[in-house]
Amino acid sequence: MKKTNQTLFALLLTVAFSAGVSAADFPKGPELSITPGKLCDQPTATRYPEKIPYCTRDVTYDTKEILMKEYDQKFDYHIMTMARTDFKIDHLIPLCAGGSNDITNLWPQHKSVYEITDPLEPAICAKMAQGRLKQKDAVSLVIDAKTHLEKVPAILQQVNRM
Repeated sequence: MKKTNQTLFALLLTVAFSAGVSAADFPKGPELSITPGKLCDQPTATRYPEKIPYCTRDVTYDTKEILMKEYDQKFDYHIMTMARTDFKIDHLIPLCAGGSNDITNLWPQHKSVYEITDPLEPAICAKMAQGRLKQKDAVSLVIDAKTHLEKVPAILQQVNRM
């Protein structure tokens, strides 16, 4: 089963990055020099047995535009020339894990990347809600996954076993 998951993941990566768009046109992960991640410091609530601060989603259109332009200018991506619908602005540390809406926690995520990483976030947050995963460990797992896409299947399996 593990080998099948790895094979499917490798195939998904190959298809995702050969669909007529160069992987250099957009980031495959957050650029940690400008998106190091930030925890919620203006909470609207607390969540989970650990009582972590929770921020409600609040990212303006202007912030999204500034962020995409900054990634293009600083890292020579071509996000602004691509279809806007192919991107979402991702919270490196997800809101459900206590992430912030601050620009240092945001990055432009291409659909070929979020198709890989998105299943991990609800799994991690469900384990936090059950008290089986502490915020500190959840943050480490999600950053590892988003900066090393090839690790996502193994990290998801690890989380699901908790």
